[in-house]
Amino acid sequence: MTHFPQTHPQRRAARVQLGGSVLAAIRLEDGQRARGQLQSISVTGGLLALAKALEHGDFIEIAFQTSSGQVHGMAEMLNPARQYSNGCLQPFRFIAIGDEDHRKLRMAVESVMDRNFLGGRLNQPSAPKGL
Repeated sequence: MTHFPQTHPQRRAARVQLGGSVLAAIRLEDGQRARGQLQSISVTGGLLALAKALEHGDFIEIAFQTSSGQVHGMAEMLNPARQYSNGCLQPFRFIAIGDEDHRKLRMAVESVMDRNFLGGRLNQPSAPKGL
């Protein structure tokens, strides 16, 4: 069964920063292919670093590898967030994703959030004993 991610205006989906460490394969409606790097991801969408901006409203197929396995879904491109001389940062929102892909995506996002939380907790100085 296909999952259709819903955005909730009152509560934004948790996002995790990836810093471009995850490659994404993109296929446009006309069959053209592109590659990008995921900068951040959530269960409702993400932010891609691309060599060339895609049109706002373009529907794409996107696939990328996570710690929970490969995720494949359909997405809509949004307006580019930043333009650079050698590319851009452009957000997208998932419009359809299989249940198993959604489960893998959710698990991967939660895993990064857990690591970030534990890393932050482990790096904080502990209180002196006896206080």
